[in-house]
Amino acid sequence: GLPVIIKAAMGGGGKGMRVVRNREDLVPFFESASSEALASFGDGTCFAERYVERPRHIEVQIIGDGKGNVIHLWERDCSIQRRHQKVIEMAPAWSLPMELREQLHKYSVDLTSEMKYKNAGTVEFLLDKDNQPYFIEVNPRIQVEHTVTEEVTGIDIVQTQIRIAGGASFEEIGLKQENIKPRGVAIQCRVTTENPERDFAPDTGVISLYRHSAGAGIRMDGVGYSGLAITPYFDSMIVKYTARGSTFAETVARMKRVLIECRIRGVKTNIPFLLNVMTHPEFEKGVVTTAFIDENPQLKKVSESAWNFASDEQSDQRKVGAKERLIRYLANLAVNGHPAELGADPTKIKKEHSASMSKVLTLPKDLVLPESTGGMRKILLEQGPEGYAKAVREHKGLLLMDTTWRDAHQSLLATRMRTKEFERCATFTNTALANAFSMEMWGGATFDVAMRFLHECPWERLESLREKVPDVPFQMLLRGANAVGYTNYPDNVVHKFCKQAKTSGIDIFRVFDSLNYLDNLKLGVDAAGSAGGFVEGAMSYTGNVADPTKGKYNLEYYMNLADELVNNMGVHSLAIKDMAGLLTPAASKILVGALREQHPNTPIHVHTHDTAGSGVASMLAAAEAGADVVDVATDAMSGMTSQPSMGALVSMLSGTERDTGIDKNLMRPLNTYWENVRNLYLPFESGQLSGSSDVYEHEIPGGQYTNLLFQSRQLGLTDKWPEIKRKYAEANLVLGDIPKVTPSSKVVGDLAQFMVSQNLDQHQVLEQAETLAFPESVVQFLRGEIGIPPGGFPEPLRTKVLSARGLESIDGRPGASLPDYDFDEAEKILKEKYGSKYIDEKDVLSHALYPNVFSDWKEFETVYGEVTKLPTDLFLNPMKEGDEADIELKPGERVIVKLVSIQPAREDGQRTVTFEVNGERWFMPVTDQTIIQGADVRRKASGANEVGSPMPGVIVGLKVKEGDCVKEGDPLATLSAMKMETVIPATTSGVVKHVAINVGDKVEGDDLLVEIDPEEDICPITE
Repeated sequence: GLPVIIKAAMGGGGKGMRVVRNREDLVPFFESASSEALASFGDGTCFAERYVERPRHIEVQIIGDGKGNVIHLWERDCSIQRRHQKVIEMAPAWSLPMELREQLHKYSVDLTSEMKYKNAGTVEFLLDKDNQPYFIEVNPRIQVEHTVTEEVTGIDIVQTQIRIAGGASFEEIGLKQENIKPRGVAIQCRVTTENPERDFAPDTGVISLYRHSAGAGIRMDGVGYSGLAITPYFDSMIVKYTARGSTFAETVARMKRVLIECRIRGVKTNIPFLLNVMTHPEFEKGVVTTAFIDENPQLKKVSESAWNFASDEQSDQRKVGAKERLIRYLANLAVNGHPAELGADPTKIKKEHSASMSKVLTLPKDLVLPESTGGMRKILLEQGPEGYAKAVREHKGLLLMDTTWRDAHQSLLATRMRTKEFERCATFTNTALANAFSMEMWGGATFDVAMRFLHECPWERLESLREKVPDVPFQMLLRGANAVGYTNYPDNVVHKFCKQAKTSGIDIFRVFDSLNYLDNLKLGVDAAGSAGGFVEGAMSYTGNVADPTKGKYNLEYYMNLADELVNNMGVHSLAIKDMAGLLTPAASKILVGALREQHPNTPIHVHTHDTAGSGVASMLAAAEAGADVVDVATDAMSGMTSQPSMGALVSMLSGTERDTGIDKNLMRPLNTYWENVRNLYLPFESGQLSGSSDVYEHEIPGGQYTNLLFQSRQLGLTDKWPEIKRKYAEANLVLGDIPKVTPSSKVVGDLAQFMVSQNLDQHQVLEQAETLAFPESVVQFLRGEIGIPPGGFPEPLRTKVLSARGLESIDGRPGASLPDYDFDEAEKILKEKYGSKYIDEKDVLSHALYPNVFSDWKEFETVYGEVTKLPTDLFLNPMKEGDEADIELKPGERVIVKLVSIQPAREDGQRTVTFEVNGERWFMPVTDQTIIQGADVRRKASGANEVGSPMPGVIVGLKVKEGDCVKEGDPLATLSAMKMETVIPATTSGVVKHVAINVGDKVEGDDLLVEIDPEEDICPITE
């Protein structure tokens, strides 16, 4: 009867075996098993036998002399199996009743004696739940697991087999049954290059590091070494460890230690699975069945495994291999350099590595730090937002906000500053700026750039720095309804984000909208206020209130906007957010003076950029007119597109009625520190060497200036930078003269670069609006996806663009109609994908805001680990042959890494990078992307029927396939260049003849994308 099991007559290792539970499966399962057996063993013969449910697999080791004399070497328990293949074995069979044990011994000896069996073999049994034995087979060979028997009996089975084959007798060998007794317990684990989470699928690759563990009671059998290539053509077992101890518990403990200390890197292994088995309560009792793995599928979920007996670096799977992943990052950087998207100037990459660039800020020996009194933050925490606002208004001097930790490096270095640089000076900064209104250190572009380019967690940055700086209020930049993104989000996302930001350490929320659109502003204000934050309502400044000819952005416009923020939204303070540095001293006096008169009890905070070089003068003028707080940056990070110099204002106001309360003596070492840090980030400098008064014409925001320069460099438009600035001014007028700050500034910048690349002026843009492949951000703006600009949308441009694409406009606040984001469902999906241990509420928020960026960051970590542990000079600057670096992985744990060699590339583009890590050789295979990319050169589009790429970029969407009918203007593909996405339209009507691209392909300007056959009889076009 059923069930039965089909087995290969010549088989082993679980191959050629099938369990048949239904009659209709008998024939197909037999044929499948036979086919597998033929392929594996050269013989497809199979047989069927009774299938025992959940048995224990016990085998007796015997040795015969061929003359009827047989001895047994006791038994082994081989019940831990996957796909009928043994994984863990032990001798003797733990917890086997002695009467049953003796019965199996006697049966095995009697059977093989009768057969006059010669040499080593095993007699195998299955025990059902009642310990009823069923004979399976006699295996006429030495088994993989023979080592456990050798360890407990002291008999070398291989040597004994050879001597018997040579004619030796038991007497000559010294084998007597009465002398053979097991001593203690032995356990064997087979270490394989298999991925347990993919049902033990074999893994291949190069072993980057191979280091055995050893010690008392440990035996190793295997061949392996660093640099060994694991191919799919051989058995996946690479080594087997056998542990021996006086008791079962002692043996298990030794095996756990062996597996933890073993280092096999570069390929997946089953070691974490083996550790999961060793720590399972059922196994620790010593009684398991062949169904053990199937009944405990969690054993295979190794990515979430953790073991409390392990050292910290081996305590869970994220930490296991952490060092390997960092070395892989260094190897890839050495071969391929940084991706172009990072924007690092390769000519400024440092050739030498210096540990001095990663030191904590050191103080002069004669400098005595004052004791902490809680700083300005103490007032905020004790008196709340309203009390803090009152204290600011009553404050006699001019308060400062330091932007060094956010807007300064965003404006000068494209937001590429790593958290390490802030952490090293945080403690001293807490003292030096204790009298500051706040430090702007989060929000804006820092959130996505942390994940996208720095491969850091933005929340960890906030919480780490909050812990180190308890006395200074932390301020963030909130893009109203856009939170810290470039699009609209459901209201519950914005509210939850603000609540978490406040919990993680933000005190003050500067809330703005890129178009000063009140509905978007109100959502941000409400979300920050309900989170318990100090809410600063910001007016995005453009134009010139001192020049009546500058158009709609006059004094009346800003006064009305301020009334809405203060009187209707109830903000705690009012900010003038001068993104480009357009606020002249005259304009500062006019605007701040009018605001102070109209809102005498509301703190006024002024933000500007020093692009034209007039920032200090404008801030002094603002202070004289009644401003309570102005934004500055430490001297080394000030000027040009950043904020005005902190040192200049502190010195100029020292001893006056507007004294800032900042000690110049404390600022000097801080400034020296940032001078050194900035030198480390030279590859991200824009190249700007002086102020630029033409900002009054082009109005490019300081934070966008360097980003635009980076993007222009990536698009091959570096030599056209002056033209881009002129086109920026034109693009702004084309779009209706709008306030320019993220994300509206991105719209203007995208259009400007598009106009340069396509050689268009503003008149041609309007004339060709129906057919131009506008950047996606421009189309979204015209549709109303980021709000309504002051004075409304530009016409007839808007109507032309939307009607040509069949798009409808959005009325009112864009995000108002979005359904609530399902955080519970998102958390469930993320935990399934990345492991429940590694996903928390902050990760879910990051994914809600930037789903693709978050996923890319997590995938990066899977390959390269937590690169935040690397010093900045190693993170940024590729190592070369002979370079040696000292890396501190954590306090008290350092590794010395030396790059020994980079081998020439193979035909497939792979290079092996050899390192010495604490003197030990590591081998890292890396694919040379220049060779791979160079092998595929695309032809350029030519003729009216071939659609080419308008600029270099990556294909992120494909709308058509060969044979599709398209009309002129229909979308064919979506191109992404930096942060700009462009929909590529059909240039003619017809049928798609050839698609030359796939999603993910990198293309250059004019590369062929799609070929269209315009013949109407092939694809009739109907109107």
